[in-house]
Amino acid sequence: MSEQYLCVMRILIVEDNQKLAEAVRKGLQQEGYAVDVARDGAAGLLQLRALDGVYSAVILDLMLPEVDGVSLCRSLRAEGRSVPVLMVTARDTVKDRVAGLDAGADDYLTKPFAFEELAARVRALLRRPPERLSLVLDEGGVTLSPSTREVSVGGRRVVLTSKEFALLELLMRHPGQVLSRQQIMDHLWDDESQGNSNIVEVHVKNVRKKLMEAGKDDSIETVRGAGYRFAV
Repeated sequence: MSEQYLCVMRILIVEDNQKLAEAVRKGLQQEGYAVDVARDGAAGLLQLRALDGVYSAVILDLMLPEVDGVSLCRSLRAEGRSVPVLMVTARDTVKDRVAGLDAGADDYLTKPFAFEELAARVRALLRRPPERLSLVLDEGGVTLSPSTREVSVGGRRVVLTSKEFALLELLMRHPGQVLSRQQIMDHLWDDESQGNSNIVEVHVKNVRKKLMEAGKDDSIETVRGAGYRFAV
């Protein structure tokens, strides 16, 4: 699959087995996702609360130090957080599966598992929320289709990389609203990229240039000291 058609979303893995967590992280990154890892349940819950609304899905181990997976999932749902949860565990009894699903997990996968199956289940979870099946966005003369991953200006196609597409989609979903550099970073890049101080600026520059080449020269505005917004 070519880069411009990948959908960039951010996933949190809550897993205390470091070897397994890193293997899943690398596999998902190769699929085009931004991925963070928390090593225990308490850290995972803290991460989800601190970055509320940022994660598209959670891969959650059942047996965790500090806070177990069932308790973490119950806390998320009790707080009204609807992020999709795929629970993974070596336990395969009906009782364990029921406990996980009753706690609010959306799906359940037993260890050991093939990465291909995990990736397929993640894709299935990400297809479920209605907001991910949104209609074509048409703002300020720019048309963006989340389903086909295509962008055009006045019928002229604009070819974007996965990150550029995700950046433009984020801005177009908040037309006229200023999004800070940190808000954009939190939505589109994982923790490994946070140290790159100018990564947002570079991608904004690239998207702006490509839109200008297609005939749209006033699409993304820089608001000094605040961030960026999509002009309407």
